[in-house]
Amino acid sequence: MKPPVNIFWFRRDLRLVDNVGLYHALKSSVPVLPVFIFDTEILNDLQDKDDRRVSFIFNAITTLQQALTELGSTLVCRYGTPVEVFQQLFREYTVTAVYCNHDYESYAIQRDAQIKQLAEQNEASLQTSKDQVIFEKLEVCKSDGTPYTVFTPYSRKWKEKLTPKDYRAYPTETLFSNFFRQPVIPIPSLETMGFIPNFADLPSSEPDSKLITQYQLTRDFPAVQGTSRLGVHLRFGTVSIRDIVRRYSSLSETFLNELIWREFYQQILANFPSIGEGKSFKPAYDRIIWRNNEKEFEAWCNGLTGYPIVDAGIRELNATGFMHNRVRMIVASFLTKDLLIDWRWGEAYFARKLLDFDFASNNGGWQWAAGCGCDAAPYFRVFNPHLQTIKFDKKLEYIRKWVPESQDPSYPRPIVEHDFAKSRCLETYAKALKQFT
Repeated sequence: MKPPVNIFWFRRDLRLVDNVGLYHALKSSVPVLPVFIFDTEILNDLQDKDDRRVSFIFNAITTLQQALTELGSTLVCRYGTPVEVFQQLFREYTVTAVYCNHDYESYAIQRDAQIKQLAEQNEASLQTSKDQVIFEKLEVCKSDGTPYTVFTPYSRKWKEKLTPKDYRAYPTETLFSNFFRQPVIPIPSLETMGFIPNFADLPSSEPDSKLITQYQLTRDFPAVQGTSRLGVHLRFGTVSIRDIVRRYSSLSETFLNELIWREFYQQILANFPSIGEGKSFKPAYDRIIWRNNEKEFEAWCNGLTGYPIVDAGIRELNATGFMHNRVRMIVASFLTKDLLIDWRWGEAYFARKLLDFDFASNNGGWQWAAGCGCDAAPYFRVFNPHLQTIKFDKKLEYIRKWVPESQDPSYPRPIVEHDFAKSRCLETYAKALKQFT
C-alpha cells in the first residue's frame, strides 16, 4: 500500500525555518515528504559544467538533508524534469497535495501549470504561497490599482504599507514532527549529474551588522567589502527575506532600499511578463540598430577592453561569480552605450556567470543601463569609465587587484575612444527613438 503524504517542493526556498509554504504543509494533517528536483530543463542549458550555482544549491541541499536526517526524515532529491519526477512520486506515494512557494519567472509559471494539471489528474492539488518577497504582484500599487513603474513612489508606498505582521516569522520548527519518516535517501552527486564541484567564493549568509550600519558610506567602492553579498542567499532562499528585513532594515535606510529594489523588479516581472520574452520595457528601444561587433563583445567578456575599471569588473565576475553593483552599472553602460552592443547579450552573459543571478534583477539592471527599462537611466546618460574610476576607485586598489598589468605596455589600448563612442551612441539612440515617434 502506498504511504499517504503531502509533498513540500523546495525550489527558491532552500531552508527549513521561516518558510511559508513549508509551514502550511506541516500544518496539514498528512505527513510531509520534502522533495527537491535537480531540474534538467534548467541544468541542460547551463554552459559551464563548473557552474558555482549548482554547487551552491548542492551545498544547501546537503545542509537540508543533514537537518532532516536528524529529525528522522529525509530529502527526496531527484534528477530529471519536474513532470517526470512527479509522475514517479505519484506512483510511489498517495499524495493529497503538493505545497510550494511562488515563483514569478516565465519558465516557472509554465512548469507549475504542468504540475498543477498533473496533480489534479492524480486527485491532488497544488498549493502555493508567497515567500521570496515581502510584497508581490499588485500588493503595492497606485491608487488606481495599476502597478508602479518608477522606483521612488513604489518604495515610498512599500514603506508606508509595511507593518511587523509583514515580516513575522512562520514557526516551522514547532511542526517538524510532521515530516514523513523514512530511511535516508542519498542525494545524487554533482559528478553523476555531469557537473564539476566548485565551492570557491561562496559568501556567508550572515553579514556583519557593522557593515550594514555603514552601508551607505561603503557600498559604492568596489575595493571595500561594503556590500552584504546576500544576493545569492535571497535568490535561493537559504535566508528568509522576512528575517533580513526584521534584523537589518532598521540599521540602514540605504540597505532597505536595495531590498525594495529587488521587490520592485520582481513585481515588474509579475505585472509585465513580456520582459521575460526578451522585449524592452519601452518598446521604442527595440528599434535601436545595435552594432553587435562580436570581436568587441569577446574583448568585453574577457576583460580586455583597455578600460581598467570595466576589465576589472568582468575579471572579478569570471573569477568569482560576483561583480560589485557599482561596477555592474559601469560595465553594462560601457557595453550598451560605448560599444552599442545589444543589452540582451550582456544580460545573457551575466545570467551565465553570476552566482547571485536572478532574472528579474538582472533584466531590470540591464534595461536600466541601456535606457530601455522602467525607471531607467535616460538614454543620454553615458557613464564615463575614467570619471567613474576617479570617483569610486581613486587609489586604483580594485583595478590593481584584477588588472595588475593596467599600467604595462602589454595592456591593450582602449577598444574605442569614449567621447566618440558617446556621440555615436546618442546619435544612434536619437535616430531610433525619432523613427518610433
